[in-house]
Amino acid sequence: MGSAIGIIANPVSARDIRRVIANATALQITDRANIVLRVLSCVKACGVDTVYMMPENGGIRHHVRRGIDRAENQGLKHFPKLEYLDYKISGTVDDTLKAARLMQEKGVAAIVVLGGDGTHRAVVTSCGDVPIAGISTGTNNAFPEHREPTITGLAVGLAVTGKVPADQAFLPNKKIVVRVNDHEEIALVDVAVVTERYIGARALWRTETFRELFVTFADPEVIGMSAIAGLLTPVTRTDSHGLHVRLAPEDEANIMLDTPIAPGYMRGIGIRDYTEMKPNVKYRPSITDGSIALDGERELSFSNKDDVTIELVTNAFRTVNVSGCMQYASRHGLMRMNQKTNA
Repeated sequence: MGSAIGIIANPVSARDIRRVIANATALQITDRANIVLRVLSCVKACGVDTVYMMPENGGIRHHVRRGIDRAENQGLKHFPKLEYLDYKISGTVDDTLKAARLMQEKGVAAIVVLGGDGTHRAVVTSCGDVPIAGISTGTNNAFPEHREPTITGLAVGLAVTGKVPADQAFLPNKKIVVRVNDHEEIALVDVAVVTERYIGARALWRTETFRELFVTFADPEVIGMSAIAGLLTPVTRTDSHGLHVRLAPEDEANIMLDTPIAPGYMRGIGIRDYTEMKPNVKYRPSITDGSIALDGERELSFSNKDDVTIELVTNAFRTVNVSGCMQYASRHGLMRMNQKTNA
């Protein structure tokens, strides 16, 4: 019996203010549907029988169905059985949270996520111990690695069907837990402390308000808040620590950093200092009033009356090790078909 996976495709990711201030592009619904079809075809080739998808009203479902029907009319069996979860669509992040929870209850072996950092964060919040595989379809996407979705789908198929051993198919990941009094939220990549208390346009782009940054990993090849840390010193996803960066106005900065805050949007960032962020240590903001952004979007405000802690947690959730799966497949000939040998 083959394994089942889930697919959560956000039809409305990448529609924040950075579309206006930066030179970003938006994936059309047909593009998102085509990504889903690529993933479906690849997991089917590896032996996945059933895929559960998040329902949505954005149009992805229609285009995916049309692609499957077209293949079936040609007598092709390229796709697994596709079932949509049954619940009332709200058009909000609640759809993602509910889909991830239901997929876990159905026992899926992995969840493929199409969206930005916020979508991935929502899935991790609700999916329990189910590993995820990210495909970037948002604006500032530091968490999902950028690669052809065909390869991501293939790696997921190899991982969940056991063709790649679990210790090589999956990787542990860090997260940051933010607590404001009794309320708890998580970030997968970065937590930024800014001076503005008004949430307003949730995406961060006014660099003069930045005061502090905490990251799980620091990659100089990404954009957004995590790019600040990445251009200071790299920290990998598998390192046991993160990075804590204190920012400053230009006249007080020890380092000025030219940083890609959004696609094609470069800004100078003043750095006071930076140091390793240790796991299981409760950090507190250096300012008494402001707001906190999780993975680039402001979610929480606080004042001097609030108790705010920021903590790095290791081994928090799992992802499909796409690179590891494909390297294993190559070394062990998993993708070889009939092969002639010399007599």
